[in-house]
Amino acid sequence: MSTPQSRLAELGIDLPTPAAPVANYVACVQTGSLLVVSGQLPLHNGKLFATGKLGDAVSVETAVEAARYSMINVIAQVKAAVGDLSRVKRVVRLGGFIACTPDFTAHASVMNGASDLAVAVFGDAGRHARSTVGVPSLPLDAPVEVEGLFEIA
Repeated sequence: MSTPQSRLAELGIDLPTPAAPVANYVACVQTGSLLVVSGQLPLHNGKLFATGKLGDAVSVETAVEAARYSMINVIAQVKAAVGDLSRVKRVVRLGGFIACTPDFTAHASVMNGASDLAVAVFGDAGRHARSTVGVPSLPLDAPVEVEGLFEIA
C-alpha cells in the first residue's frame, strides 16, 4: 500500500526544511483534528522559484510550477507539524493567491499546479475544495502563494 511519503519519493520530491514565519504569525495551527497551514511561497532550494505577475512577466506554465513548489512547502509544513504524512485524513481546502494584472483570468489553471500535487501525494484524500483569487501583489514579489486546511487523524 502506498503512503504519501512513498508517493513523494516516486515523484522525486524531497521535502525541504519548512520556511520559518517572517512576521507575527505561526506556520501552522491545529485545533481538534484540523490543521491550518499559513500561506507558503514558491521557494525552491531556499530561493523564490519565480517573481513577478501573471499577465506580465510570468507565464502560466511558470506559475503552475510555482504553485507546485508552494504546495511542496505546504506539505513540508504539514509533515513538520504532525510528523507522519499518513496522519492526513483529508486535504479539506486549498487557497491560492495569484499575483496578476487586472486582465488576467487563468487563475484556476495556475492553481492546478498545487491541486494536482495534492491528489498525487494524498490520493483521493487529496481531493479538496479551493478558492483561487487574483491579487495585485504578494510578499517578495512572488507570483503565487498557497495555504491549506487538513484533517488530521
